[in-house]
Amino acid sequence: MVFRDSYNNKNIFWKYLPNETNAEYISGIEHLISNGWSILGIVCDGKRGLFTAFKGIPVQMCQFHQTAIITRYLTQNPKLLAGKELSILTSTLTKVGREEFSDMLEKWHKKWADFLKEKTLNDESGRWFYTHRKLRSAYRSLKSNIPYLFIYLDYPELKIPNTTNSLEGVFSGLETKIRVHTGIKDERKIKLVNELLA
Repeated sequence: MVFRDSYNNKNIFWKYLPNETNAEYISGIEHLISNGWSILGIVCDGKRGLFTAFKGIPVQMCQFHQTAIITRYLTQNPKLLAGKELSILTSTLTKVGREEFSDMLEKWHKKWADFLKEKTLNDESGRWFYTHRKLRSAYRSLKSNIPYLFIYLDYPELKIPNTTNSLEGVFSGLETKIRVHTGIKDERKIKLVNELLA
């Protein structure tokens, strides 16, 4: 888990964990504050519960991660027209504001509302399920995350980034360098990562 100062493009705190949890994120922010850092804003990948975990600190969801979530649901080449349209709509995230995006998403939903309600019967179980579950999930993800996708526009003076790309670049560079050193023991790998992150 890495915390990065986006103003100075500097990694300021990191921790080795078996998995990410909100408690660890909160603990990391508390650690930084107790060490004299002022947290003006947070950009995260959209882990549930994080948006409301930091009282008084604006939290921006990474627009790149939101786009990736939609791509996971719809694939890069959606076959359904509704999916194609939603994919195109998602690609405007970085070009519009909250109100305009919300309006376009609402129009899309009105147009495809009946289509999204279509159900299919499972012959074996006799139960119904929504035919276009992934499309519904993609819409629901956008709809529920809208309040956090444009936080950076609400606080222009803070210059909050709209993505975690600065940090993602660090990770991809790390992975490349670690791959070159396959076979080294975990202890030495941690030493190498520490040096690269510093």
